[in-house]
Amino acid sequence: MSTPATIYIVYDFDEDNTIPAIRRHMAENPGLRLVKNRYGKGVLNAIKTGFDAVSEGIVLVMMADLSDDLSRVDEMADRMYQGYDLVCGSRYMKGGRQIGGPPLKKIMSRIAGVSLHYLIGIPTHDVTNSFKMYSKKLLDDIRIESTGGFELGMEIAVKAYLNGYRITEVPTTWTDRTSGESRFRLARWLPKYLYWYAFAVIHKFCSRRFPGPEAASSSTRT
Repeated sequence: MSTPATIYIVYDFDEDNTIPAIRRHMAENPGLRLVKNRYGKGVLNAIKTGFDAVSEGIVLVMMADLSDDLSRVDEMADRMYQGYDLVCGSRYMKGGRQIGGPPLKKIMSRIAGVSLHYLIGIPTHDVTNSFKMYSKKLLDDIRIESTGGFELGMEIAVKAYLNGYRITEVPTTWTDRTSGESRFRLARWLPKYLYWYAFAVIHKFCSRRFPGPEAASSSTRT
């Protein structure tokens, strides 16, 4: 990865035993930042805190367990510089893949992504993947309503598409962690994903008009 970046590591509580190790690295890496979760514990609030920490430019969401494919970051950044508002890392397009992980989660994620791509035309085969790069303007224009966790990435992608923002995807490889415990909770978050799936289909086919980018930045944001 050669794209210049500031890395924000969001943590929930001061007693987190990874903080001392990060502070040691910060002395040698001025682009590294520690940010305390300002909205309360959990992945949803951590991502929202990270969004707030960035004042301008582009924002990449990635997992601290390095399951995401960092070799694709430069290509994703190039697409953003070409004028896209959202670049999705895609496991389910040609060239993408997923290594490991719970089979049920993998099947459901693939079905959701591929079906929405062909059903409503969203320009990604992997709408549920959290590995996405956003323009800060898009994040400021979209009102976040998610209350669960990782479905946040799906919500933003769906609203960005329905609002007319430019979206593209690049193939990526997701590799399941080899140690530690995943914070993904399928049973708890599945209804949240289903909500945004239904939201996408209903607004695509049942609404003659959906606010465009200009309206999204006004007081009538979605």
